[in-house]
Amino acid sequence: MKLSREEFRNWNNKSITLLGMSGVGKTRLANILMKENWFHYSGDYRIGTHYLDEAILDNIKKQAMQVPFLRELLRSDSIFIRNNITVHNLKPVASFLGKLGDPEQGGLPLKEFKRRQRLHHQAEIAAMKDVPSFIDKAQSIYAYQHFVNDAGGSICELDDPEVLDVLARHTLILYIKASKEDEQALIQRAKSDPKPLYYREDFLSEQLEVYMRENNLPFVALIQPDEFVRWIFPKLFYSRIPRYERIAEQYGYTITTEELGRVTDAASFLELVETAIERQS
Repeated sequence: MKLSREEFRNWNNKSITLLGMSGVGKTRLANILMKENWFHYSGDYRIGTHYLDEAILDNIKKQAMQVPFLRELLRSDSIFIRNNITVHNLKPVASFLGKLGDPEQGGLPLKEFKRRQRLHHQAEIAAMKDVPSFIDKAQSIYAYQHFVNDAGGSICELDDPEVLDVLARHTLILYIKASKEDEQALIQRAKSDPKPLYYREDFLSEQLEVYMRENNLPFVALIQPDEFVRWIFPKLFYSRIPRYERIAEQYGYTITTEELGRVTDAASFLELVETAIERQS
């Protein structure tokens, strides 16, 4: 959604979609806004609690069934397992995505890894298409005046024009661009604590071929899962930047992590958005 500064200021029920890599401050900002009459819609939370809930539970049950004590309790319906996903605890979603490589180190075979990646891709598309209905719910049910869509870092890789069209028609899209210093901090954080990630299938195939060749590995099962994530993350990070920038140029606006770091309340955030609108006009 493209607006003038005046149109944005007079927009009574503001709806904003936040774009950017995990760690740039999207959820921190959403938490600030929640205290001041903004509804926080987390794409990852919607994915985990609705679209991938059953798949996540099935994965957990498979692991539990490998423990004889738990196996018998599950088979006799003596216990049940459920997800406890919250906006601030999305580990069940990450555990389902998993990491590629050696099963002895918790890695997944390539076929299963790609299957889960496809499921996440479909779930993220569906979660973003749900945004208009949740904008309505935020106002009509929960009486929030404004709405912030905390989108996942992989939204730029969905390659689904309908998603961007839906978000652009119903929200103002705001890309949070990491400064050079913050870029390096995010990369170092990912290397020190490698987490499961979503990859476009063609990107994964291309990079996997390079990794296998560079490390002289004949089989995916020989990959050390954490080492592969550490190796691929910087490449993923820099491959996403032009994608974010194209979305922001065509559909929205850009702010930096340095600018966002100075936001302390809703008023300073709205002032920053107005600055971004003026800068890009």
